[in-house]
Amino acid sequence: MSFALKGVAYITGAGSGIGQYTAYALAKQGVRSFALVDRNAVTTTVSELKKISPDVSIKEFALDVTNEEAINDSIDKTVKEFGRLDYAVNNAGIGGMLKTSDQIPTDDFTKVMAINTTAVWTCQRAQIRQMLKQEKLTDSYRSSRGSIVNVASMYGLVAPPLNVPATAYATSKHAVIGLTRSDALQFAHKGIRINAISPGYVLTPLVKETMAGEQMEAERVKVPIHRYSEIEEIGDCIAFLHSDAASYMVGATLVADGGYTIT
Repeated sequence: MSFALKGVAYITGAGSGIGQYTAYALAKQGVRSFALVDRNAVTTTVSELKKISPDVSIKEFALDVTNEEAINDSIDKTVKEFGRLDYAVNNAGIGGMLKTSDQIPTDDFTKVMAINTTAVWTCQRAQIRQMLKQEKLTDSYRSSRGSIVNVASMYGLVAPPLNVPATAYATSKHAVIGLTRSDALQFAHKGIRINAISPGYVLTPLVKETMAGEQMEAERVKVPIHRYSEIEEIGDCIAFLHSDAASYMVGATLVADGGYTIT
């Protein structure tokens, strides 16, 4: 399906995983201006984007998403470079320890919350402030002043199973969905669409690092379609949420988990 996306995209965690493949999906749908944010190099993402479309323009930001000043500065520089901000994807996140509340160290829980929740709020706040300053991208009733997608998780909807005690992670992703709904309600009438996506198990570097082989296989068989998601499938879902095809979706959480949460 073609969404014919135009405008400027800002993506955190763009150097790998879902952020990286979201950039590819947006480029395939027509986006040509990108602000790519990651604490690590985005070299591969940049080179692949240029293969998809040699005329892409890219602004790179090497920063920690918990640095509020750096985030605000990156939004300002994005707008200075491209004139506006149309599509924001708040994707950067970590898994944290697989431990229950009686076992998890305070510093690990705090770190997960800082990156997965507080940083999403910091990014979203800066994005909203910019989007409020700009007009709709087109005159269409489907158009908006900006669209934001926050990457949550199926563990933002259900508790993780006993064999995957991702307490801090699940707490942080539940909070992301709450943030998404709260701000979606506050800013929908001002022309800003905010939604979330809740992926299931995706074959990202983060999942491979966090879960052992036996855990991955045990969870795979619980998925009704009996496989993990490929990263590009989630990127396509995010592109859809940003598109005019999803113009009536506000405060929604798009679940892409192969049916895991309906079992």
